[in-house]
Amino acid sequence: MYKLGISILLAGLMSLTSYADELQLQQDAPDRYTVVKGDTLWDISGKFLKDPWKWPQIWGMNKAEIKNPHWIYPGDIVILDRSGKDPKLSLQRSAAPRTVKLSPQVRGTAIDEIGILPIPASSINAFLKQPFVMGEGALDKAPRILAAQEDRMMLGAGDLAYATNDGSGTLNWKILRPGKALIDPDSKEVLGYEVTYLGEARTQVQGQPQRVLITSTAQEVQAKDRLIADEDNYSFRYVPHAASADVQGKVVAVYGGLSEAGQFSTIILNKGTRDGIDEGTVFAVYKNAGKVDDINLPNARSGLVMVYRVFDKVAYALVMQAKRPLNKLDIVRNP
Repeated sequence: MYKLGISILLAGLMSLTSYADELQLQQDAPDRYTVVKGDTLWDISGKFLKDPWKWPQIWGMNKAEIKNPHWIYPGDIVILDRSGKDPKLSLQRSAAPRTVKLSPQVRGTAIDEIGILPIPASSINAFLKQPFVMGEGALDKAPRILAAQEDRMMLGAGDLAYATNDGSGTLNWKILRPGKALIDPDSKEVLGYEVTYLGEARTQVQGQPQRVLITSTAQEVQAKDRLIADEDNYSFRYVPHAASADVQGKVVAVYGGLSEAGQFSTIILNKGTRDGIDEGTVFAVYKNAGKVDDINLPNARSGLVMVYRVFDKVAYALVMQAKRPLNKLDIVRNP
């Protein structure tokens, strides 16, 4: 009888799949909502939908519009149409001038041209820290910090240092430190090497060596840390969406060397562009529930994450919802 009960439960959960694909409105979804400063696409979607990642579906977006959507601005009015078979949203533009400002700003991206961001502004530091994954030896030929001008061991913002020069004429640099290998927990493939972002520097005097000024730091800088050209113009032009294909992967690390992740923390997944993942892809995260009497129990859902930075074999995702802490080896799959 016990085994029969487990089997019925599993069958019942499987039968919910088609129902979960339907658009489900919030019980108190408004007919109209005026966008205010501080809103995010995730927040606005959550006012209408129980599943915020189905934002493109209720707008009728195609793949191109998901990657380069028509942005929403404070003062715009989002209108819910319930008259058809499926609910739809439309937008009434505000006639007021757009004066959206955000601090800190992202280099190379005008916030007033972007409109409402996909994620909370309070989490924007996850983008500014710019985590990296590189191949083995990718930093071997990059310029390196030689020593501080004042013979200090640890460097911070405002300190001067000498560094080798690659002859590229670059003036603005990111400071990086080679890190540990990211290993796929199933295939044991080396997915890449996590590189720690330390800060930024600017060349003051060209030459061999060159003299650089440390302009900002996330961690203390030391001799042998590496420099790469600061050319990253990050784009926020995407919306939350489910993966276009059925994808299942695992958490390979919590960013920053932490043992667990909560809301607005970053986790690293063993899936990347080669698996069809792009910025804005949303995954549900599950704990492995194990077996009872050789019967696989349903995995326990612990949260939702949204990918914001993608490499070939890995992706960085921000924890949007967490019922319990997320950990290494947790399972990720389409929500």
